[in-house]
Amino acid sequence: MTGGLRSPQGCGSGPVRIVLMKRNLTALFACAVALPALAQDASADWDLLEDQRQKLLVAYTRFDNGISIATRCADGGFEAIITGLPPAGRATTRPLRIAFGDDDLVESRWGVATNDTIAISELPAPFARELRTGGRLRILVPAGHTDGRNLLYDIDLPASSVSIDQTLTTCDRPLVDPRDAELEALQEDGIPRNLAWAVRPQPDFPSTRYARGFAVATCVSNPDGSLRDCAIESEHPRDGRFGRAALTAARRARLQNLAEPGAPVPTTRVLYKTHFIMSGYQTREDEERQRESRRLQREERAARRAAGG
Repeated sequence: MTGGLRSPQGCGSGPVRIVLMKRNLTALFACAVALPALAQDASADWDLLEDQRQKLLVAYTRFDNGISIATRCADGGFEAIITGLPPAGRATTRPLRIAFGDDDLVESRWGVATNDTIAISELPAPFARELRTGGRLRILVPAGHTDGRNLLYDIDLPASSVSIDQTLTTCDRPLVDPRDAELEALQEDGIPRNLAWAVRPQPDFPSTRYARGFAVATCVSNPDGSLRDCAIESEHPRDGRFGRAALTAARRARLQNLAEPGAPVPTTRVLYKTHFIMSGYQTREDEERQRESRRLQREERAARRAAGG
């Protein structure tokens, strides 16, 4: 079967659906950043490309209308990427609704690369672990069609018993991780319902050649509300020092117990996302995000004053 566009029968104004089958490649697709020429391992399940000099390993598969999915380890940093999507324009993040098998579609936020047809997973290792089993994968892009309708990619995903595993293990990511279920249970702001930020992580813009970037970090809470065992789940661009800045900010952050004010904070996993933008490069999305951040900080300061903190 070849890929194509069709409107599902009886759907009328429903999503445009694209059904895709795998197509082999002889060269690596354009990724989030420029890559050097790589040696290809043709025996792998997913195509596997390696450049030892650049400390780079990429597992990828591509479909017949240009959609590609890749996991890669680049000098210790792990990424999962979808390419060939409709352009995101000036947005710095984009929503994608994703389902494996016959599960319901679940919305998630993805970073937008310099090439705005490329989406970068904010939680790449959990996504890669789900990709390993293959099977049906659906990706819905809200308003992704040229006429404004939702665009649904329905993909027959090949299983990977070797290639994806190699990218995970090369970057010291486990093949099975019970923490994935913890992350799925978090609220949109990355913390459990019974907790709130007393002092929100506020990273400083790092010394970098980039005007914008993002980082996603996970940590474990201490009883006093401080954070420990912080790790970068994703950052872009990889060499922008944004992950390092996010980890530094975690040292100053504090959580508070909403369920029992004044009581110790339960030990749990939390997640926070930071979008970095240099003054003068803000998009409307950035300005809205900054206004919301300032509003939340005002509310947190008022709550601390009310509690005598």
